Amino acid sequence: MLLLMKQISVQENKSIKHWSIEDRPREKLFQKGRAVLTEAELLAIILGSGNRQESAVELSRRILSDQGNDLNQLSKLNINSLMKYNGIGEAKAISMIAALELGRRRTNESFDVKSKIQSSNAAFEVVKSNFLDLPHEEFWMICLNRANKVICKLPISKGGVSGTVADIKLIFKSALEQLASSIIVCHNHPSGNLEASRADIELTKKIKEAGNIMDIPLLDHLIVSDYNYFSFADSGIL
Repeated sequence: MLLLMKQISVQENKSIKHWSIEDRPREKLFQKGRAVLTEAELLAIILGSGNRQESAVELSRRILSDQGNDLNQLSKLNINSLMKYNGIGEAKAISMIAALELGRRRTNESFDVKSKIQSSNAAFEVVKSNFLDLPHEEFWMICLNRANKVICKLPISKGGVSGTVADIKLIFKSALEQLASSIIVCHNHPSGNLEASRADIELTKKIKEAGNIMDIPLLDHLIVSDYNYFSFADSGIL
């Protein structure tokens, strides 16, 4: 009986409601603002509770630690991966994924359609949010007007972990529909390896040749990861 009471006492002490007010994530945010909260504390607010052994903050710290304290890695976890953690059911897993997706979309909405592309880095800034956290390859296109301002960015294809197929006819059909004067194509490597494969190089040559015929030149081809990119134009192989 005494042992049971001690166990209950330990569990109660782990509960956030028994922490001092300034250490509780919700109260801390209310009193001091969102900027002072750690990522684990913000995640704990989304979770709401932990498990018998861990508070929501402790559980959040462990989840983040397992992902190298990298929010981009955390965003790649699916519902089943999150539900492997004791204390996270389907509803909590969905809440986490929804919150992380809102953050990704907010980044995406910072894109300005009137952006002028004057460098490979500017092109990367336009598309990077579209590739963030993707576990598979996707191929996108940026359509530009004569002033090199962005008309739109369009998805062309989705693939698996190791590749995707880009249809050149579809690329230029979309470019013609948007009255594009030039285009930039982009695809991601989920592995983070930015080295251009032989297939990447051959595809780029074909797109460039088709663009020259259609009078819609290909200005660049970017291979992107979460943090960086490889530019065919900058590397002199376009």
